[in-house]
Amino acid sequence: MKQLLKNNWLFYTLYLLAIVIAAIYLLSFDKITLHQKINSVVGNPLVDSFFKYFTNVGDGLLAILIGIVLLLFNIRNGLYVLVSHFISGSISSVCKNYLFNYTRPFFTFDYYHKDIKIKYIEGVDYIGQFSFPSGHATTAFTVFTCLALMTTNKILKIIFLCFAIMAAYSRIYISQHWLVDIFAGSIIGISVSTAMYFVFIKPNSFSDKLNRPFIQS
Repeated sequence: MKQLLKNNWLFYTLYLLAIVIAAIYLLSFDKITLHQKINSVVGNPLVDSFFKYFTNVGDGLLAILIGIVLLLFNIRNGLYVLVSHFISGSISSVCKNYLFNYTRPFFTFDYYHKDIKIKYIEGVDYIGQFSFPSGHATTAFTVFTCLALMTTNKILKIIFLCFAIMAAYSRIYISQHWLVDIFAGSIIGISVSTAMYFVFIKPNSFSDKLNRPFIQS
């Protein structure tokens, strides 16, 4: 654990800073007011278009594709991403489908707060139910944490964290989720990936056996 934190202290510190800032906002405003504040910046065509498409970075199919590609070059790395994605995705799915059936911003504003005008982005297929936690945020933080912990390049670690944060933020920006949804999703994703690091990446008898190409010459 000490070695993991030593090698990734900046990654975890910046994430902790982001999560603390998010927690302050969550404690300072109710989710309706908070979403209104975030939604107020929506409207720039370039930014709207960017987040409309960048949000797909948190799609589960992309996570599986990344895992399979990595698997071809290194069984250990590929399994690390795929197993982490499966576990975090399962946790997120159980929570949103069976434990916390909360409504999303679109349903809440269009049915319960019709007096509040929310700026929606054209072309986005809005969903009304199963809001908490955000599956896209969970996936983004799972995959990019895995990639960050696999590399020794400090710049790449920060880039991966930025990708995860932007993918998670995009879910609020396009009004698919509340801030609390991506807050929880990020915690699930980074926690599972960190736990699986000790199974697949940290040198041990199990991970050492998997540290080889899928196809050997």
